[in-house]
Amino acid sequence: MEELKARPANSSPLTPLGFLERAATVYGDCPSIIYHTTNFTWSQTHRRCLQVASSIVSLGIERGQVVSVVAPNIPAMYELQFAVPMSGAILHSINTRLDARTVSVLLRHGESKLIFVDYLSRSLVLEALSFLPPNTPRPLLVLITDVDDDADHTHDSSPAVNFCSSYESLVERGDPEFKWVRPKSEWDPMILNYTSGTTSSPKGVVHCHRGIFIITIDSLIDWGVPKQPVYLWTLPMFHANGWSYPWGIAAVGGTNICLRKFDGPTIFGLINKHGVTHLCGAPVVLNMLTNSPNNQPLQKPVQILTAGAPPPAAVLFRTEALGFVVSHGYGLTETAGLVVSCAWKPQWNRLPATERARLKARQGVRTIGLTEVDVVDAETGASVKRDGLTLGEVVLRGGCVMLGYLKDPVGTSKSMKEDGWFYTGDVGVMHPDGYLEIKDRSKDVIISGGENLSSVEVESVLYMHPAINEAAVVARPDEFWGETPCAFVSVKDGLTRKPTEKEIIEFCRAKLPHYMVPKTLVFKDELPKTSTGKIQKFVLREIAKAMGSRASRM
Repeated sequence: MEELKARPANSSPLTPLGFLERAATVYGDCPSIIYHTTNFTWSQTHRRCLQVASSIVSLGIERGQVVSVVAPNIPAMYELQFAVPMSGAILHSINTRLDARTVSVLLRHGESKLIFVDYLSRSLVLEALSFLPPNTPRPLLVLITDVDDDADHTHDSSPAVNFCSSYESLVERGDPEFKWVRPKSEWDPMILNYTSGTTSSPKGVVHCHRGIFIITIDSLIDWGVPKQPVYLWTLPMFHANGWSYPWGIAAVGGTNICLRKFDGPTIFGLINKHGVTHLCGAPVVLNMLTNSPNNQPLQKPVQILTAGAPPPAAVLFRTEALGFVVSHGYGLTETAGLVVSCAWKPQWNRLPATERARLKARQGVRTIGLTEVDVVDAETGASVKRDGLTLGEVVLRGGCVMLGYLKDPVGTSKSMKEDGWFYTGDVGVMHPDGYLEIKDRSKDVIISGGENLSSVEVESVLYMHPAINEAAVVARPDEFWGETPCAFVSVKDGLTRKPTEKEIIEFCRAKLPHYMVPKTLVFKDELPKTSTGKIQKFVLREIAKAMGSRASRM
């Protein structure tokens, strides 16, 4: 046996990019993308991706350089999930909700050489570039226009002279016979995603071709996705590359229903029009569906995968009553998708609805692509009791865990320790049946509408207000968004006039993305503290929770 080893014939680098070529062969005449009046087949999508990849190379972009994309779920965004890495570059998808200063930090940190910009994000990107230091090389810009956007938008009037080309021009002049740049090693970087928009220490998560291949196959198997599904893009592709489903839907020859923005009636309309079978989204999407006016039970069941926060039992019940089959999972930017899922047992169907919702709200067990998951004592590394009560830190190991944080060896070593585990920073319990349940987030992350936002960043803005003495931000339950920021503040002594709640919120709105602005603000004479002077956030969380779920809207 000793003479048997890896050879070129049996050790080709794993990559999900080859799924596209196969889809063009097997499903060539089948629909790949539908967006308003735009319809592409898999043969056309394959050809277009090769043409864009060819044009990226012709612009001087080299293997291993970063190419950024600022766009919603439109056909170009889908194509770029393939085209950018097929050029040999590393794909960096940017959250369109971020403010210009944060985008500037990410572009500078990632050293982006080229940015694809949706026409509605022109002013955002141009403003972000204006914040770059004078000696920083400016990336090339490509403008994505949208002839099929039939919504009533106020078109961005930023000048197009800053752009070297339009997206469709790159398609037209690209080589459809381009030999795409295969990875030299399956460990070559393919994806760069940022965990949050914090300007002080951006965490750039880097994934390799191997990891993305594993999470893509894993995600298809775990959700039971059949061949040729009809997938509705309600999950932003800038959220961990849509949990790997851009590549996954190509692997099974499905149809991607793209959409720039959506609400409940839009989702129901597209389900009925195109026979949608699958969609993903944060619990806010479930709430949107259940609160949609004139919603009717579905004619056929539709699979919906949710993650980001446990779906409230009432929302889960109402969603399934409409005919949706809800699956719940857990993952992080660092795992490129969902690696824990609440694997459903048939006998649970006989339980009362409230008990089913409680079980389904748990994060669950590892998917088959993950090697191991555990809850451990953060100090000793020992597994906690499987009693559903003993808290510990959630740890993971497996092939889809990131390569590490870009330019942050210390952060990488802190999270990926010598004991072989990736420490998530999430606090949870392990139930006697082996199912994981997340109980808290050690870094006070608030999950609002699927967006992870840092309470520390919101607090830093509150502390900039001249009248504020102390500030702490925690999550408050929200009927629509799942959670929203709730700020507790004390004001300085000796003020001639105390600021109003509205004034402080407007102050934050001028400095933060909309979704990070506190939706609730509570004045207190003094914030509760420990004997060492640290603010007791757990006390404030209980106060916020006792306020009840906030009635909200989009």
